[in-house]
Amino acid sequence: MKSIARFAFLASVSMFAPAHAAPGALQQTPDTYALAGQRITIAPGRALNLRCIGDGPRTVLLEAGGNADSTTWFRVQALLSPQARVCAYDRAGYGFSDEGPMPRDLNADVADLAALIQAARFKTPIVLVGHSLGSNIVRRYAQLHPKNVSALVLVDPPEQGADALLPAAWKQQGEAGLVQRNAFLDACLKAAEAGTLDKAEGPLSSCLRAPPPWQSAPVAAASRAYKLKPAYWRTLRSELDANTAIFAAPVAADESHGAKPVIVLTASNDVPGVPDDVRKALQTAREQTQARLAATSKKGRRVAVPEASHEIQIDAPEAVAKAVIEVLSPR
Repeated sequence: MKSIARFAFLASVSMFAPAHAAPGALQQTPDTYALAGQRITIAPGRALNLRCIGDGPRTVLLEAGGNADSTTWFRVQALLSPQARVCAYDRAGYGFSDEGPMPRDLNADVADLAALIQAARFKTPIVLVGHSLGSNIVRRYAQLHPKNVSALVLVDPPEQGADALLPAAWKQQGEAGLVQRNAFLDACLKAAEAGTLDKAEGPLSSCLRAPPPWQSAPVAAASRAYKLKPAYWRTLRSELDANTAIFAAPVAADESHGAKPVIVLTASNDVPGVPDDVRKALQTAREQTQARLAATSKKGRRVAVPEASHEIQIDAPEAVAKAVIEVLSPR
């Protein structure tokens, strides 16, 4: 059975709802994020959009979560730029990056990351920071290219292997939700291909939700523009399909990062809107996953960020910056 953990059976809600905003947070995305940064060619006819600020001696590369682009890191980049050269990029099909070959699974994302690091001529080893799905991408890259990575900061990694803990009735409900989600994505793609998505009414008006409160008007307009393109919907559908496999199994018993510093940031992440037994199963799976990830390194540990939602980089960017600065200057 395919995984129906949070990133599958809740996708129809969480992937399209406006992201959480920290209470009182007023800082907005700089308007520069409404334009492409530096487009790095990683293959013939294909480039990824890279945004770098700061000029420190070390490089930090930020990997966004599912259905997210480099704008999600604007607060973290601003905090880290005095300490290092800090870069974020748009994965293929998102933001200002070109669409990539299908499927958009973990292997494709890791291959693109490797190509980007090489093409951008980063001075290695670098610090890799991954949020949510991005944590899986940077972990796999670090396993394949250990000499290129000095440390990992994993921002609220999702639970893996939750299916074994979930009630049977909820699994059935989740399977039905996947069918509905895919039908919805297919309808959004069809409207984008027809050029009618911008004026869609009825259920299709939910394809494009209101922008989060931290996006400035120019950045929100740029984000809407790329989400009107068929490439975005093909990418999103493929990414969500791949996630079912990525999160189906627990963290591999043989995953190891040796003595590299690994910091796992844990959000409060209360999983609202689900029955108590489902919430307990997801929280147990998340606890097991994140504890295992911290144990993949002799220098691994977890740090609780209790006031933050899953979007720690938005709600509590200081926690991310603090973790990165710690691994930049290990004792």
